[in-house]
Parts: sequence; structure tokens; C-alpha cells
Amino acid sequence: MTEPSTVADLVLAGAPGAPAVGAPEGAAPLTYAALADQAARTVERLNALGIGRGDRVAMVLPNGPESATAFVCIAAAATTAPLNPTYRAEEFEFYLSDLGAKALVVQAGAESPALAVAGKLGIPVVELHPERARGAGAFRLEPMRP
Repeated sequence: MTEPSTVADLVLAGAPGAPAVGAPEGAAPLTYAALADQAARTVERLNALGIGRGDRVAMVLPNGPESATAFVCIAAAATTAPLNPTYRAEEFEFYLSDLGAKALVVQAGAESPALAVAGKLGIPVVELHPERARGAGAFRLEPMRP
């Protein structure tokens, strides 16, 4: 068997029924098969939004299973740059500009100075909506509506 060479290959190398992501809040673990499906849906969604390989996507998400899963799944489609949610506006401006971020992913309903900075820089915002009923770390992505 060849060694995994991409994030998607690494996810697919896991035993399909084995737990890949868990959560202390009691949500059922997300299996490797479900994680692979989540990654495929994420790639498809980001591609539909015009984001693909070579693009950079910044994430400002709270710690938790969705943050971990989003990092892996977005990395299957683009370069992922997780940013500290406690940064100030000036720090977000520096990092988002320096990255040349094509999109910013935030948790739905989150309040963050990153949102205003993304607006100022013309960076589209994509909201992550947790879907814990599908397993720990499951989510869907939707473009943020003004």
C-alpha cells in the first residue's frame, strides 16, 4: 500500500467504521467514512464558491470538533489557515492581507472583528453551521448573507 500523499488520502486511509473525531458533549463520533464524505462535500461546496487548489482560506473558529474537522476538510480543497479567534482587528487585517485569503470561514452567528476586516478587504465570508446530529464535527458551509 502506498503512503498517503494528500489530506484526502490520509482520511481515506482510516478504517471506515472507526471513530475519527469525537466530542465531550455526547455527540456520536464522526467515523472515517463520514469524515471522508464531509471532506468530499466541503471540496464540492468550496469549488462551487470558486475556491480550489492554490487558494487560501482563513478560518476563525472556536476550539472544538467542528474546528478540527473544518481544518481537515478545507485542507482537502485549498490551503487552510486557522487564525486565533482572540486576535484584534489590526491582527486580522495583517494576517488576512498577508495570506491573500480568498475566503474567511467563521462559525454561524459568531461575533468577531474578523468579519469587519473581511468586509473592508473584500474577502467573502463563509459560515460554518454545526450539524452535530450527523456526528461530532459534522458541518455545512453557507456563504454569509449581508
